Amino acid sequence: MNSGLHFDYTAVGHVTVDVLADGSRRPGGTAFYSALQAARLGCRTLILTQGLPGEIEELLAPYRPEIELQIQPAAATTTLLTRGAGAARTQRMLAWAGPMADEVAVDSAILHLAPVARESPQSWHGTCDFVGLTPQGLARDWSDPDGEVKVTPTDPASLSIARHCQAVVVSEHERSSCRALLREAVAAGAVAAITAGAAPATILLADGPTLELDVPTVADVVDDLGAGDVFAAAFFIALAEGARAERAASFANAAAAVRMQGAGARAIGDRAAIAARLDAVANAGVGRAPGRQGR
Repeated sequence: MNSGLHFDYTAVGHVTVDVLADGSRRPGGTAFYSALQAARLGCRTLILTQGLPGEIEELLAPYRPEIELQIQPAAATTTLLTRGAGAARTQRMLAWAGPMADEVAVDSAILHLAPVARESPQSWHGTCDFVGLTPQGLARDWSDPDGEVKVTPTDPASLSIARHCQAVVVSEHERSSCRALLREAVAAGAVAAITAGAAPATILLADGPTLELDVPTVADVVDDLGAGDVFAAAFFIALAEGARAERAASFANAAAAVRMQGAGARAIGDRAAIAARLDAVANAGVGRAPGRQGR
């Protein structure tokens, strides 16, 4: 990382209140999960978010020794009623913190644009060496009167963001809606990873074939909420550190696996835990060798 910058990793997006089936409330949102993974990989980490400052500060209190926090005050904190797991997970919006500022100031080696509900800034100024985008929040429409999320095509304005990214991570569920964005990003030189749960992940390269990488089985899954966000953070960091796309994806898969084998954000692993997972997979001989060309 660039030691001359104030932060190694800055995540921009709504920290959410996730209301679970048992009525409990926990912090959520891509900005939160990805920032915490970055911190546990040794990064000086900042979250730029928006909502009710007191509510967000209370939610994140257990994690404040690990991350810095800047909150743009809003009338509400984005709140999601969250049910189920994996592909069966459903979410309904109970409150929205509104759009963030059109432009943000950055002093970070990695800038991660991490929208939940189309709140991302359209531009940034300052210094960053690497821009990563998780565009699922740009493909989600929460305007239904009942608050149910729908997957819709991304706004054409988001294409300009894609052209300035070094990497994009999106799930197979939103791939179709993000097709134009992915095309723009890869054409501009970005690496794109498309995750699909336990199914093989797809890696799109600007100067090479499409790669299909097996995802080693995760035994005894406890909780997968935020696993995709953990994957994204680990993927961006590995790429920024110089790893090839295949190796970065393997590292990110291991980070997601560590997360899923424990409950809540406390289960997010450090480098030692991720290395142990990679060693266990290698010793078990699980999965195809990286780099298999996809269809």
